Amino acid sequence: MLDPIVNFFTRIFQWIGRGIGLVIGAILWPFLWAGRWYTHRGWILKTVLGLTIAGLVVLYGYFIWNTQVWTNFNPAYAEAYNFTQAPTAAPAQPAPSATAPVEGAADVEGEVKTCTTSAITQVAADLIDFNVNENAWISSMILYKLGFFGMDWDRTPFLDNKASFQRGVNQAIRRTSVELVDTLGRVRGTSQIDQNLQDARGAITFDEETWYFGLRPFGPKTPTPSFYRSAARSLRAFNDRLQKCEVVFNARADNLMQFVDRIASDIGSTSDMIRDRSQNYNSGWFDTRADDRFWFAYGQLYGYYGILVAAHHDFRQVIDSRGLGPLWDNVEGQLKAALAIRPLIISNGREDGWIMPTHLTTMGFYVLRVRSNLVEVRSVLDR
Repeated sequence: MLDPIVNFFTRIFQWIGRGIGLVIGAILWPFLWAGRWYTHRGWILKTVLGLTIAGLVVLYGYFIWNTQVWTNFNPAYAEAYNFTQAPTAAPAQPAPSATAPVEGAADVEGEVKTCTTSAITQVAADLIDFNVNENAWISSMILYKLGFFGMDWDRTPFLDNKASFQRGVNQAIRRTSVELVDTLGRVRGTSQIDQNLQDARGAITFDEETWYFGLRPFGPKTPTPSFYRSAARSLRAFNDRLQKCEVVFNARADNLMQFVDRIASDIGSTSDMIRDRSQNYNSGWFDTRADDRFWFAYGQLYGYYGILVAAHHDFRQVIDSRGLGPLWDNVEGQLKAALAIRPLIISNGREDGWIMPTHLTTMGFYVLRVRSNLVEVRSVLDR
């Protein structure tokens, strides 16, 4: 009596096997045809094609390696910093060559002033170094620009996570460089802009996708990583001059309030981007853009984690005098908690679903938590 059942399942598995064989055959057929065509060509054409194929294999191997290997990636990287003395709030009318002194250096002629570097500037330069020196900048690589058979890599479920992460980190650096130029590196809004900071802002805001050659305008170009390396050099040059008391880092409460406000607005935009994707495209593991949104937000929080830890150091006097220590520690703790979320595959499921996870909504929740605490910090500074 079991023979008909056994025969039925045998036929089912035979059909499945034939189907799999047909699919594999269809995939391999172009390669088999190309192999037969190649064996009947002359040696000159064989050599040219062989070198071309070998070059593409090496190029794609290099590209895939760089997208999958994240050198020196460390969500707790800010804990490794051992900042020394913090700058104090700048006086209302400092001497032209004075910077924020460490121990309230006097203006007595002949007395040596002790100055220090800015932790915010140091972390911003280190993040640039992490993005373009310790790792390859993915967004401007030629194979990333060409896409997957013409399709933008961001619309595929693979090889684009690192690029999105790097752009998120870069967003935090850009916002910081703007604030360094506009407020933190100046005594007042009417004072002269520091040239090193101006150069850094111009370089770090350069296009993220420029390769060595372009069509608009047509001709050779300086690639994006070169501009970003220039920005890091300018930031380090500013810190060197700051240590020599040649420039100013203005650690005033109103500057910190504006800096925190701008960061809160920046990650608020990211929160809205996540909300839109989560609500309108929640197709679970089949949403190929969910990973881009997730890793951009992750990279942005990764960058701001180090920058806000550095701000805690640079503005320590303001934070301590306003009683902001516990609240600031809470912000840093929430950033660390957000950076602990690293799923292997990003799923954008429904919030009330039970099969597919909602990684995008979870990241959005942490982004909002960080933003709400930054808003609270700002309100305390505004009192």
